[in-house]
Amino acid sequence: MAAWKDYQEEAAAFFRSIGLKAETDRRIAGVRTNHDVDVLVKSHHYGFEITWIVECKQWKSPVSKLHVLGLREIVSDVGADRGILLSEAGFQRGAKEAAGLTNVQVTSLAEMRQTTGPRLAAMRVQDLFDRLENCHDRYWRIPKEWRIEDDLRPDVGAFGYSANVVIDGCRDVVSRTIRGNFPFECQHLAAFSLPQLAGAFTSIEDVLTRIEALIEDLEHRLTSSEQKRGL
Repeated sequence: MAAWKDYQEEAAAFFRSIGLKAETDRRIAGVRTNHDVDVLVKSHHYGFEITWIVECKQWKSPVSKLHVLGLREIVSDVGADRGILLSEAGFQRGAKEAAGLTNVQVTSLAEMRQTTGPRLAAMRVQDLFDRLENCHDRYWRIPKEWRIEDDLRPDVGAFGYSANVVIDGCRDVVSRTIRGNFPFECQHLAAFSLPQLAGAFTSIEDVLTRIEALIEDLEHRLTSSEQKRGL
């Protein structure tokens, strides 16, 4: 595989490692034309879809201003939230000036691993925590008899889906994720009834993939009950 292709895949793998969706060699439609981008990054954060366009320059010389301006045009045309220009060889002074005070960031993959990665990962974990707390509040606002009727919890002595068990199990995993001691296992009894919580969690990406699916399902169930009951 060519070095530039390896660099693209390495960049995509970095974004995936912090819980974002990343695809290489994507063609996306803009207002004026289509654009071929090196890496397309997406994230669902706080109820909004976030899109980043990442261009990878595996060059031996610093990147010029023209490439920053070109990425700014693509970001504007497709309506992306941010553009990121990666180069391990650095950037010319004009390139840095062109990126200043814009939604285009010029950096290296090495620098992102040291700084951006930990910040984005922490942001994503905080998002999970906030969504769990919101689900907890919504769940307890629904009267007990409705929670049973709407399959948010089983009746006394019965077995079935329990939103409260999901919340408490996910809380345990998120709290351990914040401590950062990978690998770890969920210590809540929910791990025995929920396959997503069973076994070791090996990375933040692993946590986000498994926990977010549970939270999305819970949010859907809560919304269905609230709409049904006019809450």
